[in-house]
Amino acid sequence: MKIVTWKQYEQEQVLQKENLVDEASIDEVVLSMIAEVRSKGDAALFAYTEQFDQVRLDHLLVSQEEWEEAMAAIDLEFMQSIQKAHDKIEKFHKLQKERSWMLDDEPGILLGQKVTAIDRVGIYVPGGKAAYPSTVLMNAVPAKIAGVSKIVITTPPQADGKINPYILAAAKIAGVETVYKVGGAQAIAALAYGTETITKVNKIVGPGNAYVASAKKWVFGEVAIDMIAGPSEICVMADQATNPVYAAADLLSQAEHDERAKAICVTTSKQFAETLKEEIYQQTELAERKAIIQSSIEDYGRIVLVDSLEEMYDFVNHLAPEHLQIMLENPIEHLGNIQHAGAIFLGEYAPEALGDYIAGPNHTLPTSGTAVFSSPLGVYDFMKKSSVIYYSKEALSKVGEDVMRIANAEGLFAHANSIKKRMDE
Repeated sequence: MKIVTWKQYEQEQVLQKENLVDEASIDEVVLSMIAEVRSKGDAALFAYTEQFDQVRLDHLLVSQEEWEEAMAAIDLEFMQSIQKAHDKIEKFHKLQKERSWMLDDEPGILLGQKVTAIDRVGIYVPGGKAAYPSTVLMNAVPAKIAGVSKIVITTPPQADGKINPYILAAAKIAGVETVYKVGGAQAIAALAYGTETITKVNKIVGPGNAYVASAKKWVFGEVAIDMIAGPSEICVMADQATNPVYAAADLLSQAEHDERAKAICVTTSKQFAETLKEEIYQQTELAERKAIIQSSIEDYGRIVLVDSLEEMYDFVNHLAPEHLQIMLENPIEHLGNIQHAGAIFLGEYAPEALGDYIAGPNHTLPTSGTAVFSSPLGVYDFMKKSSVIYYSKEALSKVGEDVMRIANAEGLFAHANSIKKRMDE
């Protein structure tokens, strides 16, 4: 893992972007898959599942028998842990729920906002390198709190044609009863346009690989999406007093996600940087997902040296990381200097992994610097708002001339006329 200056890091970022997989080639494949799903429906889903997952299915919907088999395979301790995570996530997200309101401070005028839930939501849960029951909870729980009437899950099948039992256990606890055995861009297309088995949804949420992200981009407009997520990221703010063992462990916890995951530490201490680098290599040697971690930390992981705390703040706000760990002394004192981050973890005993599973806040976070304008997934993502406007005849008469004056200035004379017809009474 290289130790670099901020300037060197920025130069590397430019080169990395130039060497990324050609997005146009991914888009071409994805657009073809979307068209195939739209024209052939379930048949395309079966074909793509056989092609990409090497699984020949005879049905897409997880059957009652498969549910029962999965639940029987789950040990009690896991069920207790996932239930505890569910309860903490639910407790946090209940505070986010918005409510309708009305304003009636002027005679004859009633203005307001009506808040309603989205009808149908599709949750994409990745498969492949790992199973993510936590993703089920982080997406399904806020949707349930919002009042979404129909929630479905799509996720790739295992080699045996079944869904990972931990995913089904999380779905059961979250109250999701419909799970489809289909992944990839084809699953996104099915959710967006519908097939014989899968009913079209109104919004698609959940992370995925580059092909899933591309599919979400192309179906946006037909349906809503949460975000287009990139590889996972973590940034650790550290100094000479930071525990290098903890910092290294937390960096590797993100590096094991994916070969393109970014594990970054920014520090004012050259001595700490050298110690951390050595600790990272030692822990990597013992890691179960060693190959993925090695690729991630060598290609994308960096220890960035800065000259001061102020420069550290600037670096973090420029990076706008998905996960930020402030592992400095008195971490709360530094919080006010952070403007852009998906989730902020304070102190040495609030590792990012805590937020991934059980702390309560959502782990679906903006990546690739989008924290400068985006927020974590929340209940608000599953709700929409309608404006409410009521004017009495008398109230309209007080502003009618103003409306007509503005409408005429815009050249929208029929707008003005709709007011004039009422004023002429």
